[in-house]
Amino acid sequence: MTELSLTILPETPKDAQAIERLHERTFGPGRFVLSAYRLREHVDHLLDVSFTARIGTLLVGSVRQLPVSIGDTQALMLGPLTVEPPFRSRGVGRALLERAINDARAKGHRLIVLVGDEPYYARVGFKPVPKGLMTMPGPVDYSRLLVLELVDGAFEGVSGPIQPDWSKAF
Repeated sequence: MTELSLTILPETPKDAQAIERLHERTFGPGRFVLSAYRLREHVDHLLDVSFTARIGTLLVGSVRQLPVSIGDTQALMLGPLTVEPPFRSRGVGRALLERAINDARAKGHRLIVLVGDEPYYARVGFKPVPKGLMTMPGPVDYSRLLVLELVDGAFEGVSGPIQPDWSKAF
């Protein structure tokens, strides 16, 4: 990271178009069939725990967090986390993750779930969800369903369907 002058800032409404173009380039049109996108159809992500990464004025990465419930438990769903291909493996994703996790904890959130690669996300503390504890709409590879406790014991007794937090629906 020493050669990059990276700035991590909370996402603003003005960032939406640039972030959507970034998602188009990095994930393609197939992203809309993923389970996590089904959850995003009804509830928008929270700007105060979603972030952009910039080098100068150039947007090079983004992470968003969506309010969900797992059974009766409120949580955040992290994703998508994306970084422009030329800037991958340079610490941008890690910086976005750490900021998203730290700010979520500071704002009183207790639990974050995501669907992603365990080796990558385990570096910041995510662990696999035991099989059968949670379900999601649509097809999902449950071996990629991960959880991070922001408060010790926050995952105890949590199970059920992951769905949008309807109290935050638009």
